[in-house]
Amino acid sequence: MTSRYVIVGGGIAGVSCAEQLSQLDSKCEIILVSESNLIKSVTNFRKVGRALEEFGVKETSTSCLTQQCPNVKVIIQRVTGHVAKDKEVVLVNGSRIQYDRLCICAGARPKLLVGGNHSNRVIGIRDTESVKNFQARLSTARRIIVVGNGGIATELVYEVTGCEVVWAIRDDSISSTFFDAGAATFFLPHLDEQKASPSGAVGDVTKEPLKRSKYTLDSVDDHCQKDNPTVMSVMSGSYKGSALGPDWSVHLNMCGGGLHQCYRNVQVECNCEVAELFAPHELPCDTMVKKFPNSKWDHISSGWPVYVKLTNGVVYGCDFIVSATGVTPNATSFQLQVASDGGIAVDTEMRSSCEHVYAAGDACSVQWNDVAFHWFQMRLWTQARQLGAFAANCMWSHTVKQPVLRDFCFELFAHVTRFFGYKVVLLGRYNGQGLGKNYEILLRYTKGMEFVKVLLHNSKMVGAILIGETDLEETFENLILNQMDLSQFGENLLNPDVDIEDFFD
Repeated sequence: MTSRYVIVGGGIAGVSCAEQLSQLDSKCEIILVSESNLIKSVTNFRKVGRALEEFGVKETSTSCLTQQCPNVKVIIQRVTGHVAKDKEVVLVNGSRIQYDRLCICAGARPKLLVGGNHSNRVIGIRDTESVKNFQARLSTARRIIVVGNGGIATELVYEVTGCEVVWAIRDDSISSTFFDAGAATFFLPHLDEQKASPSGAVGDVTKEPLKRSKYTLDSVDDHCQKDNPTVMSVMSGSYKGSALGPDWSVHLNMCGGGLHQCYRNVQVECNCEVAELFAPHELPCDTMVKKFPNSKWDHISSGWPVYVKLTNGVVYGCDFIVSATGVTPNATSFQLQVASDGGIAVDTEMRSSCEHVYAAGDACSVQWNDVAFHWFQMRLWTQARQLGAFAANCMWSHTVKQPVLRDFCFELFAHVTRFFGYKVVLLGRYNGQGLGKNYEILLRYTKGMEFVKVLLHNSKMVGAILIGETDLEETFENLILNQMDLSQFGENLLNPDVDIEDFFD
């Protein structure tokens, strides 16, 4: 089986790569190899500014991709490696696919705590099936411990109700992957507030229906094989789906086994990690188990299925542990040069250390010597889409021997998401990345409504965090890109009485 382009991975980077290649050359042959018959695709794409973009991610059947892009074929199978000298991709069932150019968009896998004999009490959240497992366990849970301080952990802690939550983080403040302690303070009051229904009534957490198609693995597999000959199912063994989208927690029922579904009680343990897990009979007799504040369960004599000792010496009992401590790039199967973070090292045109082999998305690590000052790599959905599409442009340009033109989105780090129900915009070096202490901070804070943080370096804006409906993202994007001297404005730059948008636009 020979193809001009072969793409490994059905996540947003792989699908974006396939779609872009199909647009560039509708007659070429493209094969997408996915471990799951559910893939991720972009929906409701909207350019907010020159670099800033908003979009949703939906989970759909492979047939949707092949109907939209007729020259794309999908093989549902696991890739175990490739043979560079023969330009072949090796599948787990022993078959091989030849390629002219290969792009590895294999994503990343979660870093799970080593649970030892208690591994059945530790779960990770990555794909649709792992979320279903989490929901099933949560439905009878009284208390869980969430370990991690990134996006998944932040969304999870906020969405869970009817269950006590211990949030163990190794930093001084929550959500440090995205915010400093000041911005985190804006969100803290929301950890213990009762959850309201979509109609605004506190205590009703009935979830609205999902506003996107939803498929089971069996039904999708049947549909793909019966109705679409370009989707070939050769599944065997255990397969993993693509990582969750940016709206993965929206409209999901995340209610525990508590007496009241609106009940939310979160205890944050800072500057600590998990040290050890104990079954009830393994717990040392002299162990002091910490009482959970305002707990509805600590008085029950039956105890807990598992006990967790943190590195700060505190011990909690719980029903299970959620490990959300980051991801590791899926790069080990391909025998390519990797960077210090474990990702496949790629040059300025997304090429790996092996000729005709490219990488994109979470699986890659950008090693560009001419990277823009205001841009850096971060394993987010926004960059997965951008890197996947850019890799397609590079592959096609090399095939037709045309110069590669880098997209403008790589001039500025720009990301839009939602935390605790608020719109969050991150621009440039929003947390002072790489600036040391040589920058000035301007703040505007309205409790419960908005948080605006601007970073200035030599009187020029280099980064910003916008929380809430500020309507400042396009203006600030332009100020960072244009590098205008702002010294004459001083603190008036964030004065709400000054119509800054009209002035600079």
